[in-house]
Amino acid sequence: MATVTRSAEAGTQGSEPERTLRVLLVDDDALVRAGLTMMLDGTSAAGTTVRVVGEAGDGDEVPDALAAHPCDVVLMDLRMPRVDGITATERLRSAPGAPEVVVLTTFHTDAEIVGALRAGASGYLLKDTPPTDIVTALARVANGDAVLSPEVTRHLIARTVGEVGPREAARKRLDRLSEREAEVAREIARGATNAEIASALFLSVATVKAYVSTVLTKLGVGNRTQIALLVHDGGWLEA
Repeated sequence: MATVTRSAEAGTQGSEPERTLRVLLVDDDALVRAGLTMMLDGTSAAGTTVRVVGEAGDGDEVPDALAAHPCDVVLMDLRMPRVDGITATERLRSAPGAPEVVVLTTFHTDAEIVGALRAGASGYLLKDTPPTDIVTALARVANGDAVLSPEVTRHLIARTVGEVGPREAARKRLDRLSEREAEVAREIARGATNAEIASALFLSVATVKAYVSTVLTKLGVGNRTQIALLVHDGGWLEA
């Protein structure tokens, strides 16, 4: 969970606490890491401030980097010389209590997008994303939401994800859901936040969170993006 701290200005009565997200950068380009640190460290958006707590230069360095620098979110590149970002994400997310992963890359082929999301990434952004939008995305992921850049979303919509996972297998898993759980799963696949789902389905946010937890358990997946992929696999959003 993200730590909560108070800024110097938050000492007055009635001030809201400022949330600080600890972020680990993983990228094989030292200049990119330095640039991201300059852009993101101390940047605030929507009441959240990012603190870059550590770096790793390759996917195989992630375990040691996390041990030295506990964090809330890992910002992960994909193409690295020894261990790529998809493999590193899968290994990281398989551990109990692992931080969330947001992919930040220049590459957005179908195989890389779907591979990263299936490995457990909760977000997929391109490197031309503005810093404040990256901070907002990190905050959303730390809150349990999924975040995809608009171009990545268009890729997922334009392709048949069912080619990667058989449609019938996906539908068999989705059939485990109740009618209301299925409605929540569809909204997640459309990219809706918990608040947006609550508004659309006339539920409280707390009730939506409970449904999301149940859907994750019934489908046997680790995060919202994997729910979305199953919904796409099963063709549930097709007209």
